[in-house]
Amino acid sequence: MSRIEAAFMKRPGKKALIPFLNTGDPDVDTSLELFQTVLRAGADIVEIGAPYSDPLADGPVIQASALRSLQSGFAFPHVFEMTSRLRRDTDAGLVLFSYFNPLLQYGIDRFFRDAESAGADGVIVPDLPFEESTLVRQAADTSGVDLIPLVAPTSSEERVRKICEYARGFVYCVSSLGVTGERAKMSERLQDLVQTAKAYTNAPVAVGFGVSTPEQARHIASFADGVIIGSAYVRRIEESLKATDVQSQRMLAINAVERFTRELSEAIDDANEWIREGVE
Repeated sequence: MSRIEAAFMKRPGKKALIPFLNTGDPDVDTSLELFQTVLRAGADIVEIGAPYSDPLADGPVIQASALRSLQSGFAFPHVFEMTSRLRRDTDAGLVLFSYFNPLLQYGIDRFFRDAESAGADGVIVPDLPFEESTLVRQAADTSGVDLIPLVAPTSSEERVRKICEYARGFVYCVSSLGVTGERAKMSERLQDLVQTAKAYTNAPVAVGFGVSTPEQARHIASFADGVIIGSAYVRRIEESLKATDVQSQRMLAINAVERFTRELSEAIDDANEWIREGVE
């Protein structure tokens, strides 16, 4: 059993909490502590972001996070160093998140070799169209690292079927159109999209983009296998930077992400209770 499979099996309801953080935000050392904190507080899988100067799928909160990281000295190999340091202490799923251009510049085969060597279990490339993914998918399969596909509310059933046919790790269902960011409401098609994906794959199906509260996480966990949350975490890190000194900033960020992770973890477990009791 892979570590991603095991991550979805840990909870009684076979659900997973999947936070996203950017490597190096606000600096490398604090970033490491933040990843370690969310894992300790209940995350089953973490997405390890590789900051990029032109993050087309991301809203202003994660764009600002990427800029902070780049300004603090982030370079692409740091994402493998972060993964390796986390892998020393955890058996949780570790998934890299990179846009295609930096991956291509680094070298596709080299990227997946280094990802595997660092202990990564999967990779998400949000701007890689399925029709152009063959070479990347082959490199991922050769390395034993899962290339995790995305499906969107606008995806036709036939397109979802084709994407799910090649799914590895889990399927990432995009909850809303547009860029990442916290939202008060999810797409009305979301539950139907998850059900369609589940009809064409045995892999877990997780939902991300816009999930921002424990209440939303609880609702999504009642019909999906995983909940992915990024902007709501990154906003808490950004808010901690208002403190006047670096040590206070670090402690505020760590405390905020720990508290939020525990709230989300409890909400997902609540959804499992609802399912077992037949409430939903």
